[in-house]
Amino acid sequence: MSGPRVSVVVPARDEAENLPPLVAEIAAALAGSSFEVIVVDDGSVDGTGAVLARLAAGEPRLRVVGHDRPGGQSAAIASGFAVARGRLLVTIDGDGQNDPADIPRLLAALEEGAPAVGLVAGERRERHTSAAKRLASRLANRLRAAALGDGVADSGCGLKAIDAALAHRLPYFAGFHRFLPALALAEGREIRRVPVADRPRRAGRSKTGILDRAMAAGLDLLGVWWLTRRRRGRPRATERRD
Repeated sequence: MSGPRVSVVVPARDEAENLPPLVAEIAAALAGSSFEVIVVDDGSVDGTGAVLARLAAGEPRLRVVGHDRPGGQSAAIASGFAVARGRLLVTIDGDGQNDPADIPRLLAALEEGAPAVGLVAGERRERHTSAAKRLASRLANRLRAAALGDGVADSGCGLKAIDAALAHRLPYFAGFHRFLPALALAEGREIRRVPVADRPRRAGRSKTGILDRAMAAGLDLLGVWWLTRRRRGRPRATERRD
């Protein structure tokens, strides 16, 4: 049995109130397409697991993956990638701030640019967050872009579309979700950028603060700078049959 065309991976920790409307919006955005939604419950303690069980009972395209303890957004995305059956993968934050209505445009850009384009990154043009977070994000993005040369102005946007074969080639490390475009470039693939909406959080609160995010991203940047230069130009292998 062949898999769906699209797998939407949703990392979520303590998002019990946000997930029901988000899953419904994803289904509406991809109506008429073959898809699955994989929500990765990253060690939630607010009843997210029970909410997902109820949703899955009424939505056969919803699959639920659970972590026994919080592992972070990168770990949740990696767990979703590992079980995804689609040939195209989409990541979208579980807090509802990304708009699922943007998903078809990212997928269209990915398929139109294939096989050269391996990843399409969403870029939020109007941020619904504090001025301090906007400033910190702007500075971090400029530093990252200067170091990695990926041309992405909003690495923190959770909405991305990526070719599944490429996704499975990328190295995993804590924080790798912030560097997917640079890692895709290091694998010899092109990336595209698509403007997307940013919405206010419906419920709950952000799981990371400005300082801890900046410290982690700064250390990761050094590692990715080294890694992308070691991997750039890596040849692709294909089996030969005489």
